[in-house]
Amino acid sequence: MAYLRRSFRKPPLPGADDACKILACREVAGYAYEHFSRSLRIPIPSRQCSGNLSTTSLVPMFEPMKMFHDSPLRDLFGVLPRAAHVSALAALAGVMAGSASALFLVALDLATDTRLIHPWLLWLLPVAGFGVGWIYLRLGASVEAGNNLLIDEIHDPQRVVPLRMAPLVLVGTVVTHLFGGSAGREGTAVQMGGALADQLTHVFRLSGEQRRVLLMSGIAAGFASVFGTPLAGAVFGLEVLAIGRLRYDALLPCLVAALVGDAVTRAWGVHHTAYTIAPGLFAASMSLSGAFSAAVAGVLCGLAGMAFAQATHAMSAFMKRRIAYAPLRPVAGGVLVAAAATALGTPQYLGLGIPTIVDAFHTTLPWYDFLGKALFTVVTLGSGFKGGEVTPLFYIGATLGNALSHVLTLPAAVLAGIGFVAVFAGAANTPIASTLMAIEIFGPQIGSYAAIACVLAYLCSGHTGIYRAQRVGHGKHGAVPEGTRLADLPAWRKSLGAGRRATEDAQDTHRR
Repeated sequence: MAYLRRSFRKPPLPGADDACKILACREVAGYAYEHFSRSLRIPIPSRQCSGNLSTTSLVPMFEPMKMFHDSPLRDLFGVLPRAAHVSALAALAGVMAGSASALFLVALDLATDTRLIHPWLLWLLPVAGFGVGWIYLRLGASVEAGNNLLIDEIHDPQRVVPLRMAPLVLVGTVVTHLFGGSAGREGTAVQMGGALADQLTHVFRLSGEQRRVLLMSGIAAGFASVFGTPLAGAVFGLEVLAIGRLRYDALLPCLVAALVGDAVTRAWGVHHTAYTIAPGLFAASMSLSGAFSAAVAGVLCGLAGMAFAQATHAMSAFMKRRIAYAPLRPVAGGVLVAAAATALGTPQYLGLGIPTIVDAFHTTLPWYDFLGKALFTVVTLGSGFKGGEVTPLFYIGATLGNALSHVLTLPAAVLAGIGFVAVFAGAANTPIASTLMAIEIFGPQIGSYAAIACVLAYLCSGHTGIYRAQRVGHGKHGAVPEGTRLADLPAWRKSLGAGRRATEDAQDTHRR
């Protein structure tokens, strides 16, 4: 650089024709030349050229360059390399998440079959809970937050998620299901996908922004691979971070990761449960009564999702207040679950509950089944057992929809499908992903009904959710501070109420 500055200061300037070429280029794209000159502190030479060469004669030579510079192709050639880079990383994350989900689903099926063959294992649930709690106390304190840790790291990066999150949550969830706890599987797959994807941060020396996108891709891949819904998984990775706001900069990598993760899980020979609704149950076009039924179901599903989320958080807080030693909390929860299931004779509320979900599409179930599953899951997860919330939410929604068929006009199977996704939409604040999931699982005929129900469930569930690290991107209703964690909203409301009371007291004092 210093040599260039000295060479341009020496009179006469050597290579006058070259200078004229530069000047001609400046006529076409002057801003580039001036920026280059300022960066080197080079005085712009005279426009006089030797021989017959002139800037006017050279301008046509550079006209194609100007046309390329002003065309969309210039942006395309800049986007493609970056898209290829992030897609390759996302595909790698999808391979890891899909393989982990395949292993997890096989182990989960084996654990469930073993428990059904040996029902007495239920009475060992308190012992298993102590073991899981002790392991997390000793080895997993840094990853105990689970899905909330991943969401926090995306919003406010601190450090790479420890790799131990993946095996710990895998073993903890399989143990929960082996001994009869009522839990799901989404949380495990998402945590494994996020933790494995984040390990690539060190390998490829990724920037903070690249790491955020990779974490979102891992979440998308985990969700897609465990349920077999790549489109819903891709959008879930975008939608779960904040209420009312999506990050479209991660759309491509999330889609790639979700598609690859689902394909890899299937390539391992793992198949997902098929939930079917007979096409003949759908009308040729949506009727007013059908739309009304979907709307009513959506409102009730949103309230059910809100109640489930609040009850789970309240149970967790109660256990932490009453039992200081963490490994004893799942012991207490295990005793309650085992005693209740034995006394009530309700083994259908244990584990994933997939047979009951399937039955909700074909037979009439007891109206209270959704309450029973909700209570068993609240106790299991609230006391510290590991597992996800989404499959129990599917159970709650499908059985609630089945019960609503007694008072609404839509067929029981259609209402079960609507409830299947709408309770999840309300509890997780993910209406778009839930609608796509309904289409992927039940077919396009349910799309309009599911969209109505999921949107209303989302709106009616308030600013609550199963993921307390979610941020408020755009409030559903009322003025809620942007960027606030759902876990911090109660304290904000309390301070807001205290401020209002103080203002009212001051006004009363002033009047007196």
